[in-house]
Amino acid sequence: MEARAEARYIRISAQKARLVIDLIRGVKANDAKVILRTTNKKIAPVIEKVLNSAIANAADRDSKVDVDKLVVTECYVNEGPRMKRLRPAPMGRAYRYQRRISHITVVVKD
Repeated sequence: MEARAEARYIRISAQKARLVIDLIRGVKANDAKVILRTTNKKIAPVIEKVLNSAIANAADRDSKVDVDKLVVTECYVNEGPRMKRLRPAPMGRAYRYQRRISHITVVVKD
């Protein structure tokens, strides 16, 4: 039994989110929750929310699923669209910069 959850258009770069996602790949779901609660990164609560959603999707899909035996089999972060912005610069110029967006996917399996 496999269930997935996805959070799209999260305002953080994929590189920063991958640092936290790599911590929970292949770990039991309950242990992954503990890891995410103790991780001191801005994205950790968002990933925990996606993990809880995946667990709830598994429980909703099949009532016989034992939530304690679920394992995070897949979790990955993809880049989303970039927001192009302008920053004022000296002498009337403007510097372009990009605000990065990411999509987070978590898959749990028993």
